[in-house]
Amino acid sequence: MASPIDSKETPAKPSNFLRQVIERDLEHGTYAQRHWAGAPGDAASQQAGALDPARIRTRFPPEPNGYLHVGHAKSICLNFGLARDYGGVCHMRFDDTNPEKEEQEYVDGILDAVRWLGFSWDANGTSHLYEASSYFDFMYRAAEYLIEAGHAYVDEQTPEEMRANRGDFSKPGVDSPFRSRSIDENLQRFRDMRDGKMADGSAVLRAKIDMASPNINMRDPTIYRIKHAEHHATGDKWCIYPMYTFAHPIEDALENITHSLCTLEFEDQRPFYDWLLDRLAEGGLINTPHPRQYEFARLNLTYVITSKRKLKQLVDQGHVSGWDDPRMPTIVGLRRRGYTPEAIQLFAERIGVSKADSWIDYSTLEIALRDDLDPKAARAMAVLDPVKLVITNWGEVMGGDDKLDPCSAPVHPHAPERGLRKFMCGRELWIEKTDYEDTPPKGFFRLFPGNKVRLKYGHVIECTGATRDASGALVEVQAKVVPDTKSGTPGADAIKVKGNITWVGVADGVKAEVRLYDRLFSVPQPDTSEKDYLEELNPDNLKMVTAYVEPSLGAAKGDEKFQFERHGYFVADRKDHREGHPVFNRVTGLKDSWAK
Repeated sequence: MASPIDSKETPAKPSNFLRQVIERDLEHGTYAQRHWAGAPGDAASQQAGALDPARIRTRFPPEPNGYLHVGHAKSICLNFGLARDYGGVCHMRFDDTNPEKEEQEYVDGILDAVRWLGFSWDANGTSHLYEASSYFDFMYRAAEYLIEAGHAYVDEQTPEEMRANRGDFSKPGVDSPFRSRSIDENLQRFRDMRDGKMADGSAVLRAKIDMASPNINMRDPTIYRIKHAEHHATGDKWCIYPMYTFAHPIEDALENITHSLCTLEFEDQRPFYDWLLDRLAEGGLINTPHPRQYEFARLNLTYVITSKRKLKQLVDQGHVSGWDDPRMPTIVGLRRRGYTPEAIQLFAERIGVSKADSWIDYSTLEIALRDDLDPKAARAMAVLDPVKLVITNWGEVMGGDDKLDPCSAPVHPHAPERGLRKFMCGRELWIEKTDYEDTPPKGFFRLFPGNKVRLKYGHVIECTGATRDASGALVEVQAKVVPDTKSGTPGADAIKVKGNITWVGVADGVKAEVRLYDRLFSVPQPDTSEKDYLEELNPDNLKMVTAYVEPSLGAAKGDEKFQFERHGYFVADRKDHREGHPVFNRVTGLKDSWAK
């Protein structure tokens, strides 16, 4: 049998401190003798099972109180990716210990997002989809054990008294007057809490650790509170609920997690995580060796905010159209914008993990997207700011003003097996307004009176002038076709031109709504100054235009991606695009328009 870190088994991925921890544990066999009964459970039930077939176990544990965002995507890729790479299993767990904020809509959205990103919680013939609320019975049992072992007590100080007695970084805390209660009295009061005999806020259960600890989180933290609220999964069975810091390590332990990966804000909670699991292991309640927590830096992406509360404000106040608005950093928003699971996974791999907070430039995400789309996206021509081009001698050269000349281009320039897309050139075409100038600036090689350009995949034309309205706005450009210069014919190279413009035929072009999305915020680090973050919204984050696209796009399906030549990558909107009413979203440009 190969060594746990045999080169044939270890993936060729960039190393980081988490991979080093995992490889060290595999080499030392830290969890190799731990048993698994096939489902979460306490020490007795796990020990009755066989040796755990998973070399490591990780988990992705969102609270179902909102839609996942790009920061969660990093955590998903990290937890599921490490489990995949090291022969392990990643659990999909809902941390649904707060009955007032959680909804089934969010549960469904989270599961859909994880699946869309390309990951599964099924392994070894088992679904590893779990809910923290299903462990409430064990959590209550663990709390009673802590009381019986002298490690917890019921505190009936007011919230204000508890805050005052907690101390601060320069002053130790003061023991609660209820800290010296007997075990029997604490058990009775805790059961009174459980049985609904006490009002919300009238008492809490606290761990008994050290009120003088330099780590304030260890100053007798609260582990249970009274909350007379119906839970979406357990109904009104409970009126006391565990605190997250108490529930989370227990969930990990019951699920046989080996490496519990958290963001840096939980670093100060690690001592309590270990203290609690050490106490429960001493009592024989949980499987050993118990899980260990490791912290990594959260994703800070420029031009993005990820606060659920503030994202909800953007939705509620109509700054965006919903949680799946393509400007939102939510996974459903990124998906509708046109991001691919492969691009997000590539982004997560490239940024890696570290122990230090830093800002990742948004262009890094866009580069990953371009790298993924470039070999995949079909090409197409589109005119986003159209003006009509009239070829005045078309009838004379082509044998009639209504004559249409078939043209073609590869679906993908590097994949000839994907075939050709076809379209018609005629007397009237749509071109970009920016492709014409009365008096050209230096270096301008497109249309101006007397200049020749090539219609991409078509003929060479010579500009003869343009028509403007009374306000000076461009309304039509005129040109003449140069005979025998069509692309792909013997005369195509007879005339050399410096300009090459895209176009769409009036005869067969398809009218489309195109949404030009840009970054939601105009500053690199929104919501980090004293200014209201709403004042930092980019006023040009969306421009909607009526465009013309080549006929191949008339059959585009929702969510299908394309590269509009010259313009960037676009996607058929997965919600609004339909036959007869095509709608395309700009995913990203061909290059970073925000680069300095």
